Amino acid sequence: MAASKEVSKKKSGIDKRRAPQTTRPDEQAPNPVWFKPVMFGFMLLGLIWIIVYYVGGSLQLPVPALQQGNIFVGFGIMFIGFLMTTRWR
Repeated sequence: MAASKEVSKKKSGIDKRRAPQTTRPDEQAPNPVWFKPVMFGFMLLGLIWIIVYYVGGSLQLPVPALQQGNIFVGFGIMFIGFLMTTRWR
């Protein structure tokens, strides 16, 4: 009987030492749910902006006043999405 108590004490001591830690100080929290759709949305919006500019031809769509500046706007929007990928966990 004494031997079984000793074994159960040893087992319970092992279980306490192996308890999983819930958070580590070096771990970062996961991204919010909205992060990934917004990131991909920026990249796709920039791509669509550039495609509309090229397909628009002489109409200079999507913003006629910008003329060739529409290329920079499209790449800028895509660049924001690509910058967000550096923070994706």
